[in-house]
Order: sequence, then C-alpha cells, then structure tokens
Amino acid sequence: MLRSVILAASRSSRLERLVETAPLTRGVVRRFVAGTSPDDALRATGELVADGLAVSLDLLGEDTETAEQAVATREAYVSLLAALRDAELTPAAEVSVKLSALGQKFDEQLAYDGARAICVAASEAGTTVTLDAEDHTTTDSTLDILIKLRTDFPTTGAVLQAYLRRTEADCRELATAGSRVRLCKGAYNEPESVAYQSTLDVDKSYVRCLNILMSGDGYPMLATHDPRLIAIGEDRARWFDRSPDEFEFQLLYGVRPEEQARLAAEGYTVRVYVPYGTQWYPYLMRRLAERPTNVGFFLKAVSGKG
Repeated sequence: MLRSVILAASRSSRLERLVETAPLTRGVVRRFVAGTSPDDALRATGELVADGLAVSLDLLGEDTETAEQAVATREAYVSLLAALRDAELTPAAEVSVKLSALGQKFDEQLAYDGARAICVAASEAGTTVTLDAEDHTTTDSTLDILIKLRTDFPTTGAVLQAYLRRTEADCRELATAGSRVRLCKGAYNEPESVAYQSTLDVDKSYVRCLNILMSGDGYPMLATHDPRLIAIGEDRARWFDRSPDEFEFQLLYGVRPEEQARLAAEGYTVRVYVPYGTQWYPYLMRRLAERPTNVGFFLKAVSGKG
C-alpha cells in the first residue's frame, strides 16, 4: 500500500513544488542524487572510483516529448563520456541510458540512433553503456534496440526487472556469452497481469532469475540492497564456481555505503548507480517506493524536523 502511495506521489506536481522549496530538501536529495550538473557527476564519480568502486552514471530525465529534447539528452551523454575519458575515470565508470529520454515513445528510430551515438562515444572513451529498464510497455522495444546495438557494441548492458512475470524467460534469452545483464527488482507501478505484487513473490522471482543468470554464460550484475539477496548472490557465485571478476554487485548512490565498502573489500566488483540532473524528483520518489524505510528520514527533512 505504502509503495503505491509513494509512486502516485511521484506524479504530483504540487508535492514536487513542496519538496523543492522545503528548507532541508537539498540535504535529502544529496543523499541519493550526486547533483544537478555534469561537474557534480564527475566529482561523485571520482570519489567513488578512488574508493575502489565502479560507477554507472544516469542523467535523470525520461519520457521526452520532442526530438529536440531527445537530441539534447544524446549530446549531454556524449559530452559526459568525453569528460569521463579526459578525467581518466574510464573504464571504471560507464553510463546508464533510458531510451524514453532519447524519444523511444514517439520515434524508436530516433531513440536507436541516439543510443548508438552514445555507444560510439562510450567506445571512444574506453567504456560501455547499459540500457535502463522502464515500465513494461517499453520492454520489447528496449530489448529489440539492445539486440541491434550489440551487433557493433557487444558489451552493451541489459536491465531486467524481477517483478515482471516475463523476466525469467528474458533471463534465459540473455544469459549468453559476454552478455551483461543487470537484475533489479523493479520500481514502476505495474498491473498484476504483468507483475508480481507482493514482496515475497518479487523476491522469489529475483532468486529464480539470479540462478538462471549465474548458471549461464553471461555476466550477471546483481542490483539489490537486500541483505538476504546479496548473501544468496554470494552463495550462488560459489555454487556456480564464478570468480569475483565474473559478476558484480550494484547498489544505488547513497544507499548502504557500508555494504558497498564491505563487498569491495572482499574482492567483489561493486558498481554504484549514480544519478544526476535537474529531474531528480521522480527518481527520488521511486527510490523511496523501493525502500520505504527511507520515508521517515525524507518526511522529517521536508518538514524541517530532520
């Protein structure tokens, strides 16, 4: 119930204005978002890489409505990748891209062309790209574009969401040699017809999908903060005789930094998903929906009591 309420709030312009103007909001946002500018993204990336962590940078924003917006997003990523190269932060840092930010919902060819341009820039910078997952209506289109991109850019990563009923089948399709697959729980409000609704069912699906990816020939990227699922990931790696460089853990910026450090100290690759940009509000609300224990902290800050 709380998750549904939070996701509904993510679409409230009134609440967004409240959050933007609350005295202590800046501190809350900084906990989960690196900042609003490319310089903020580079600063956060440099700090994480210096601590032995890998990074996936996400320029916040999705569901663009015009070709001009889509082109601006593409160019922002191309510029960011050049800056990462010049700062010698690659290959430790890659980028995550939402195809909807490149115009996917109104022009798939435009989105593909934009993603390809970003892949070219990533290759020139000595790194790669992961295509973020969004709501279930975009999944087929995103996977189709992924397949096309992998013809020339085979390290392009996929993201699969365990709460979707189709994801086990998608895992089997993508658990192939060299295939980078990020497995997350899912953060969109989806109908029961396509997605598991209870936390238990989502967790069970995550474990089934994890087993498929770990037993396959690809490169699993386990995106979770759940201690139980992290422990299962460590166990499955041992069971399937995977060395620490044959898979990775991924955690969100600002969430469980001590666990990020612990896993890295034990020799695992740990990649921190670092969002930045002015469109932080929908992202922040989805993160709260994924981890409702953060809601108390958030409300205290907005009210000025944190």
